[in-house]
Amino acid sequence: MVIGEGKARDFELLDYDGKKVGLKDFKGKFVVLYFYPKDNTPGCTIEAINFSGLLGEFEKLGAVVLGVSPDSVQSHCKFRDKKELKIELLSDESKRCLEDWGVWGLKKFMGREYMGVIRSTFLINPKGEIVKVWSPVKVKGHAKAVLECLAGLVS
Repeated sequence: MVIGEGKARDFELLDYDGKKVGLKDFKGKFVVLYFYPKDNTPGCTIEAINFSGLLGEFEKLGAVVLGVSPDSVQSHCKFRDKKELKIELLSDESKRCLEDWGVWGLKKFMGREYMGVIRSTFLINPKGEIVKVWSPVKVKGHAKAVLECLAGLVS
């Protein structure tokens, strides 16, 4: 079950350079934390490109955008370079963060059940509190909807 509003759970994951990044590193900022299934797949590519395209607007509102998937650091680097992504992608190969945030769960596709990432986004305020959750996410228009919600909180 995806976690709801309340205090955001910290984590420590690897970024593109293999450096550990945690939620605590962004204290005092809004954080858009989105979980997605897999690099270089159609929906995940659209979502990452849309967040990258709006990154400047998120930054003007004092927010950072972090994408998390179970892909490796190397996969994230290739994805970033191939699609010219500007957002930070973090690797959770152990799936510990995905489980802690309740986004690793049973999924169904074409009658088949399997464990996977439930596409979800959390908007976290500068105090480290979850103020909005989208789950499951429909990719089309999602990044813009998150930006509009953030703009409403900031103004």
